[in-house]
Amino acid sequence: MTDIRRSFADLGQGQIHLRHAGPRDGAPLALIHQSPGSSKQLEPLMAALGARGRNCAAPDTPGNGDSAPLPNSAPEIPDLAQVAFDALTRCFDGPFDIYGSHTGASIAMEIAIAHPDRIRSLTIEGMGLYSGGLQSEVLDRYAREIRPDAEATHLMKVWHFCRDQHLFWPYYNRTAEGRLPDDDTLHDFVVEVLKAMRSYHLSYRAAFRWPKVERLPLLRVPTMVMSSPSDMLHEYSQAVADLVPGATCTVLPAWTDPAFHATTAAVLDQFLEGVPA
Repeated sequence: MTDIRRSFADLGQGQIHLRHAGPRDGAPLALIHQSPGSSKQLEPLMAALGARGRNCAAPDTPGNGDSAPLPNSAPEIPDLAQVAFDALTRCFDGPFDIYGSHTGASIAMEIAIAHPDRIRSLTIEGMGLYSGGLQSEVLDRYAREIRPDAEATHLMKVWHFCRDQHLFWPYYNRTAEGRLPDDDTLHDFVVEVLKAMRSYHLSYRAAFRWPKVERLPLLRVPTMVMSSPSDMLHEYSQAVADLVPGATCTVLPAWTDPAFHATTAAVLDQFLEGVPA
């Protein structure tokens, strides 16, 4: 089992927490997590990639996990991307590959657009192309502010928010069949969200607002889009790939597959091996 290491980067915008896996002299790969949560949720994938020789670094995005929120009360995706990039340049001296999931995919995309000289390739795992009524609805209802109260109802709000994301899409539309993760995974997820309860919603809202359809065609690095049919954003994957010049689209196994993380790491590793030096 590949060990997960942890560090902090002291930046002008605040401290950013990172997780690391794999050999320090391996091929550098940055991973940006989805919202809510933190890089904790990427540990199984990082371990599998580290075992394949990848030098992985995954920041908690500003205002999530153990990273400080930005002073801006309404940060946009480029704000989050610049801070993540600054933290990652403390880890990697030269060009590196980057992977992003959901909100993290938008952040990784903007890093690749802004710094094509430093980004070798981009992998997108799950990206939603919201428009019209759904975009307005999720902005209004999905990422609500949660604050502590004397009756501790905030604890149950966070628990149900995290639990219901595994059952329904959107989480508040409790009509779809789904599945729960195991109790330990759900507990870890809840703890990471509780850490950042006052600010978790900021990156969410930034991702919902961001005009991905206009931004994706600006990518100029080799790009792979991948997702599992278990992912609520799977339906958008081919459309996302079609918007990126030269991108490929890959289907991952179901999340319930015991080999899901190992297979995802193998798919990603194969793509990275084919990227020109």
